[in-house]
Amino acid sequence: MEGAKDARGERTARRRVCSCSKDDFLPEESFRSWGNYWGALKETPARLRDRLLTRSLETTELHEVRARSQHEMKRTLMWWDLIWFGIGAVIGAGIFVLTGLQTKEHAGPAIVLSFVVSGVSAMLSVFCYTEFAVEIPVAGGSFAYLRVELGDFMAFVAAGNIILEYLIGGAAVARSWTSYFSTLLNHKPEDFLIKAHGLADGYNELDPIAVCICGIVCVFAVLSTKGSSRLNYIASIVHILVIVFIIVAGLTKADTANYTPFTPFNSRGIFKASAVLFFAYVGFDAVSTMAEETKNPARDIPIGLIGSMVMTTIAYCSMVITLCLMQPYYQIDTHAPFSVAFKAVGMDWAKYIVAFGALEGMTTALLTGAVGLARYVTHIARTHMMPPWFAKVNEKTGTPVNATVVMLSATAVIAFFTEMDILADLLSISTLFIFMLVAVALLVRRYYVNGVTKPADRNKLIVCLSLMVGSSIATATYWGLSEHGWVGYVITVPIWFLATVALRVLVPQARKPKLWGVPLVPWLPSASIAINIFLLGSINRASFERFGLWTGFLLLYYYFFGLHASYDTAKESGETKGKDGLEWKKVEEGNVSSTTNAGPGSEASAIPST
Repeated sequence: MEGAKDARGERTARRRVCSCSKDDFLPEESFRSWGNYWGALKETPARLRDRLLTRSLETTELHEVRARSQHEMKRTLMWWDLIWFGIGAVIGAGIFVLTGLQTKEHAGPAIVLSFVVSGVSAMLSVFCYTEFAVEIPVAGGSFAYLRVELGDFMAFVAAGNIILEYLIGGAAVARSWTSYFSTLLNHKPEDFLIKAHGLADGYNELDPIAVCICGIVCVFAVLSTKGSSRLNYIASIVHILVIVFIIVAGLTKADTANYTPFTPFNSRGIFKASAVLFFAYVGFDAVSTMAEETKNPARDIPIGLIGSMVMTTIAYCSMVITLCLMQPYYQIDTHAPFSVAFKAVGMDWAKYIVAFGALEGMTTALLTGAVGLARYVTHIARTHMMPPWFAKVNEKTGTPVNATVVMLSATAVIAFFTEMDILADLLSISTLFIFMLVAVALLVRRYYVNGVTKPADRNKLIVCLSLMVGSSIATATYWGLSEHGWVGYVITVPIWFLATVALRVLVPQARKPKLWGVPLVPWLPSASIAINIFLLGSINRASFERFGLWTGFLLLYYYFFGLHASYDTAKESGETKGKDGLEWKKVEEGNVSSTTNAGPGSEASAIPST
């Protein structure tokens, strides 16, 4: 008996050290036994309906859900930190690697217009993010925003794509890091890749250096958010100085003859490049995940997001103009365009500065991406859509160590196998899809409040949103399938325009922003929906097939695990209770209202709860 006690004691001690048991991953009632699980599966239709029709309270996201991490994240960041986080997250592999391929094969010197289109789309999304980030300052970012406005199921679909976006983005950056590291050591970009002939094309050039850089970044990401911030903005300042050098030194070798012809691939090439180059703007949403660690979100988040995006867009456009003035577009290198361009104009020594600057930018992009992804995963796990083990925040560092380590490990595996062009297209689909959903959620937030919006106005909102999204999909589909037609645009574009006018004129806004509001509603979010969906029409079929496979995997996971875990958690926790401990109940529409008669302007009636 004493030995058994000792054995139990050893097991308990071990559990405390590794903090890993079944309850860390599947603690919910549905997974207590096989009988419970079988009973949960039988209830799947009813549970799915519940998750489809319920939305979360803002107060739930801000308090009850956040408390599940056991320890608070430290509020140490200001707008200055967020601007540099934004710059560090965005200016990375996109400009230094994808620019060469897209300029040479799709856009020519008109690549600057591709960056402008992508920048406008990203800026519209930035505005949508700011209002949410200010009023719902939690680590969950767009996942939390969609959970409040579009419901649990749509938030889960977005969550899967958020994870895919960051994993693929980080892997692409890590592989690009290897290319420029090779250039810095006077090697070709592909020299340090290992060819595995037994693997399929696109997955057979193995990159061990990418794995190493992921491991180094992981150490910094788990130690301290403030420390990561300081490292990021020091590295970003150096990176900005290198960008200024590229522009100034490059323009001394400018030849305007290289700008002729300006559009060798016509407008279709410009938009095709723009859809892929949207990758170059990915990462700004990581700033919104820092809201929980920001001292004054109402002031710092808008300044951080908008400021970093303006600076990034100006830098991108200036750099690609310089590149196309230095070399004819058809001679631009597809792997390391800026380094090779300086070598081509007789400034071979400058390639070392360029390669060093590129490595700086990609390192900060990988670091900030890792920080952002870990916070997304933390908040997703707080809802138990992912195992709650990922939600734990380390008491000493104040960072989500479990989420950071696992996600960067997954990033390293993807970077080890997968080539850059596959990653770029798949990343753009996932990102554009999420940004479109956030714009839809913002319109729902402004025009629908339970207990305030009349049923007739609610129905008008549904019709207007359906027409906006539907006409945008039709426009993108017509663009993707028709090489020279124009008749379809005469039908689809006016439908989008009239749907936006109808929403503006026929449906009164039910909510005014408390601290910071997106201007020009509904026009700005409606334009964001249209342009994000339109850019999807320029992405190749193979990428959509991969996206479909990922979505199918997400739905299977949700059916067998995520649905039941989040359902149990919502029913057992404070998410199902109002401020006075009163139960919430569903009404006909699938919304939730208090059993007490709360006034239309009260928090209880303003937002339905799960």
